[in-house]
Parts: sequence; structure tokens; C-alpha cells
Amino acid sequence: MVRHHPLTGCHRTRGRRAPRRNNPLVVLLIFLLSGCVTAPPTPTPAPVIETTPTSLAASATLDASPTFVGRVRNAKYQLGATDSLQVVQLTNGVYESGAPGSAEYISVNVLNFIANGDLDNDGLDEVVALISENYGGTGVFVFLVVYADVNGRLEFQTSVIVDDRPLVNALSIEGGEIFLDVVIHGAEDPLCCPTLRTVRHYRLAEINQLDMVDYTTFTPAGAPRTITIEAPPNGSEVYGSVQVRGRVAIAPFENTLAYRIYDVGGVELAAGAINVDAPDLGAPGTFNEVIRLGNILSGAVVRLEVQDVSAADGSLLGMDSIELVVK
Repeated sequence: MVRHHPLTGCHRTRGRRAPRRNNPLVVLLIFLLSGCVTAPPTPTPAPVIETTPTSLAASATLDASPTFVGRVRNAKYQLGATDSLQVVQLTNGVYESGAPGSAEYISVNVLNFIANGDLDNDGLDEVVALISENYGGTGVFVFLVVYADVNGRLEFQTSVIVDDRPLVNALSIEGGEIFLDVVIHGAEDPLCCPTLRTVRHYRLAEINQLDMVDYTTFTPAGAPRTITIEAPPNGSEVYGSVQVRGRVAIAPFENTLAYRIYDVGGVELAAGAINVDAPDLGAPGTFNEVIRLGNILSGAVVRLEVQDVSAADGSLLGMDSIELVVK
């Protein structure tokens, strides 16, 4: 289901937003970075394409014109894993500073996953890329990055972390949204070897942030845990409450989904449960729930997320979302 978001032109600020909700990966990243300067130095990995358990890419895909590829590899890049804003200049897809093993060591690499397409419906292409950061330890933190073509020059817009040493299968732009197929770490995975395949879409929002609009994980047997909101349509106007109808490919634990409502800045406004009707445990099911909007102010644009959350560890198993205008 393709959803469109009305956006303004390509001239956007470079600000970064606070995380919308607690992200275990961010906590892990901070923990690893805090100790990486004392770890034995390891060679900085270059982008690789072989399918090994620790490779960053299962198969490289450059879904972008050669001109855009070359410009990304020589653009400025804002580091994502540092506490302060720091912009570096890439040269042929690489930036490196400091001695390996020192507190100043930084290694940045543009991976072989780059795509271009119009993300804000202004007639101009944005460029998305996967870029890794290493600070001397074993962690190689991969970020999904958006650049805008502003007056013939690529300008960094925003980024979001994907994982430490993920296995990337595909990156593309589809219907104005970013599609990412990537294997990340599950709750029980060792840091070296992610096994949890995920597919998700991101939308570039007006306030220069990447919003994940859907998310699917897969069972060990390869079955997708897909959630699909069928009604109301994206962008609907609602009054006091909203009736949400949809389906799940695999019924959640105790046939219960969660919903969360966020404002455009990522602040949670409401949360609750949604019951699923399914004939058996783990079977396909449906949901049809009236959600009260409470004290959400008239005129607010909000995002409603329907989530399947693991009862074992709280991780996200599946999600779909729509934007609503509260009247």
C-alpha cells in the first residue's frame, strides 16, 4: 500500500530529531562506543559484497545513476554515532582520521547501496545511501542517509541507524518511499552474526526526519509477520475517535496488538491495545477497533501505528501506520 505525504520543496534544514521511542540498538551503540577506544585495533572494513556472516552486504545494488553514485561518494556527511554535530568530507566514498585504536579514530565508508528518486513530490530526486561508521572497535554502525540535490549540489538531510554490521539485501525508492531489506540482530543473536530478516519503508517527513511507515520481520521458517491497515485511508480526517480495520498474516501473542499515536515531532500522545480475531494460534487474523483520540487537539496531524510487539523481549515484530488529521 503506497501512502503519499504532502511535502514542501527541497530546501530543508539539516537538524536531527530526538528518537521517537527508546531504541535498544541506540543503547547498544552507546555501550559499544564507550569501550571501543580501549579495544585492540582492528582493520577498518571496506564495503564488501560477499555473503559471509559478518559482511555488510549480501549483494551490492547501485539503484542510482552513475552521476549520483559519484556525487554521494564525494559529498559531505554528518556523523550519526557522535554526541555532537560533526560533518566530514568524503573522498571516493571514504573518510578516515586519527590513528587506529586512538580515541580520535574515525572511519567512514559509503556502501554499495545507493538509490535516487523523488521522496517529497517536488519533481527533484533525492539520493539515499547506506554509510558505515567505525571508531576503532569491532562495531560497524550502518546508517540510512538522505541527500537532497540543491542547485546541483548534494546536501546532507538526515539519517537513521540501521544496525551494527547488518546484512543488506536491497535498497531502493518505491512510490516516494525508501524500501530497505536488511538482516539485523535479533534478541538472541551474537554481535558478529545477525539473523533477523526485516523489510521496511521510510518516508521523508516535512520536518526533515525519516519516519518508518511499516515494518515486517520473518519467522525462522520464513513466514512474514505483516500487519496491514485497510481503513481508514491514509490522510483521513477524524473526529474524536477513529475506527481502525485491518489484518495480520500471523496472529500475535494472546491475539493482542498495540497501537500508539504520535505527533509530527515523535511525541507519544496515546497508546493502547487492539484485539485480533484469528481461528487459531499464529493463524492469519483480522482486527476492527474504535480508538478514542482523547485530548488530542483539533487540527493536529498525527501518526497511528499498529504494532506487534514481542512479549518475550519487547522488540518490534511488525508494524503498519497511517497519518490522520484530527478535526
